[in-house]
Amino acid sequence: MKFAIIGTGMMGCEHILNLAHNCDADLIGVADPNPRSLEWAIKACGERFSPEVCHSASEIIDLRPDAIIIASPNYTHRQLVDDFATLPIHLLIEKPMSTTLEDARAVVAIAETRTALTWIAMEYRYMPTTRLFLDNLHQVGDLKMLFIREHRFPFLKKVDNWNRYNRFTGGTLVEKCCHFFDLMNLAVGARPLQVMASGAQDVNHRDERYEGEQPDIIDNAYVIVDYSNGVRACLDLCMFAEGSPSEQELVATGSLAKLEAHIPQNRLTLASRQDRVVTDIPVPVDPRIRYEGMHHGSSYLEQLHFVEAITSGSEPEVSSRDGYWSVA
Repeated sequence: MKFAIIGTGMMGCEHILNLAHNCDADLIGVADPNPRSLEWAIKACGERFSPEVCHSASEIIDLRPDAIIIASPNYTHRQLVDDFATLPIHLLIEKPMSTTLEDARAVVAIAETRTALTWIAMEYRYMPTTRLFLDNLHQVGDLKMLFIREHRFPFLKKVDNWNRYNRFTGGTLVEKCCHFFDLMNLAVGARPLQVMASGAQDVNHRDERYEGEQPDIIDNAYVIVDYSNGVRACLDLCMFAEGSPSEQELVATGSLAKLEAHIPQNRLTLASRQDRVVTDIPVPVDPRIRYEGMHHGSSYLEQLHFVEAITSGSEPEVSSRDGYWSVA
């Protein structure tokens, strides 16, 4: 299967390395306006690929790839989807799908009229510990409360510092937390009715200036989501908590038990209300993962599922509507 990648920064290069470990994949084109990012891409290709270096979407189209991975900055996604709207090229679009509601609605409208696959890259669904957490949700009984915490390091630097500003990222809760809202929606199995949030920029990036402008992205927040089936979910985000033993925690509490996941420890526990016994649930190593990358092998598994959907003609596991509800 012939691939092209648009955007060869950190995530784009992870996709290249994933493809390099898939013997059925060929990378025929890469595009990025930044020379340094293109150097990273060529280095990631090694001896496995010799892609054409392109400078526009039209040059990528001329290569006639089977699939394109869009890993460019968030604010560029809508235009690129427009560029490929009528073409029989399968799209894997990195999260977040878009930065505004207007763009999100436009991407959904385009995706639902395309004959080719449009898949939103929510790789956290494919983390082994997260996947096992979702698979064991039934053990809590009637789910009532869902809690997700991410306490981590600040945003890394990106090319031209685009990830320091809401207008380019969609804001921290879109850029970083669309993963978690997607997991909430998936776990709860209903649509949100109302959202309450409080957040601020309290520590990070306050002394930074780029072309005289101070970054405006927040670095911490609480978000509460009420769902139509009565479940409540809560997100706790802190971007200045590098010393935390767990970067991510997922907790589901129901009528029978409480299920907890801790990442990167890859620990899953089930606490029964009846006998008050805490049981460790082993997290097995997925033998399909040939490259772990920076996301515990999840983006590699995501690519495998993407390719399988293309070859089988099945629907995307993460649709444009899933992408919409993760940012809406």
